[in-house]
Amino acid sequence: MSTDVDAGRSGLDLGDGWTRRWTVSWQADGDDASCSVHDLVQEPVLTGDPMRHFTWRRDQRHRPGLQFLTSTGRHHGAESLEESRVLLALDFAGDVIDVVSQPLKISFATCGKRRAHTPDYLAVTRRGVWLIDVRPEPLIKESDRESFAAAAEVAVACGWRYGVAARWREHAFAGLDAMASRRRLRSDPLGLRPLLLAEAGGGRRFGELAAATGCEPAARAQLLHLLWSRQLGVDLAGPLQDRSLVMPAAEAGR
Repeated sequence: MSTDVDAGRSGLDLGDGWTRRWTVSWQADGDDASCSVHDLVQEPVLTGDPMRHFTWRRDQRHRPGLQFLTSTGRHHGAESLEESRVLLALDFAGDVIDVVSQPLKISFATCGKRRAHTPDYLAVTRRGVWLIDVRPEPLIKESDRESFAAAAEVAVACGWRYGVAARWREHAFAGLDAMASRRRLRSDPLGLRPLLLAEAGGGRRFGELAAATGCEPAARAQLLHLLWSRQLGVDLAGPLQDRSLVMPAAEAGR
């Protein structure tokens, strides 16, 4: 779930010509590049390299790593478990074309000083481009809100959308993680997928649908794969469980 960024906007220098005063820098093939926000839309930022390296050491309090996305076919860097969760959610949300970790650094003006901020992700989807920051809500400071507001202004200037991933509904990630565990399930030796797709017509409970195949353990794994790949749909407003109603994706989208 996102958080409101308007609270940090009051301290920003957004007077006439701000898009020419604010600058953006990024890495491309190992070289530094920069331009004004005004000129950013014409630059190939989407193909850039991460602004910072993802480092590991014994005493650090966060857990960096690499998250594989089926939508892009490669690994993407994350500086924390929260960022890994956001990458997983982007992968499931569908329509993702590419994701760039720490895509650019924004140098922006406030009332009296100049600051810099590096958003966490730039996600290119078939429905538009998202600039994303990830910060657990209890850890957000006033300076963070100002940085988020600055990133939001840059996104709007470029025709992108912006969001801060700040918290999860309690049940959300458990269901997402369950489906992700079977996202790369390629084989169907028992031929259960056609049966599950047919049996789900009109809507069936998850547990009933798995039991109807006569091979429940394998059917559960295939059901999770079909849900991840959007061949079947389920209402994720509540926890994913045996009584969750599963239906063909075309019916779920109505």
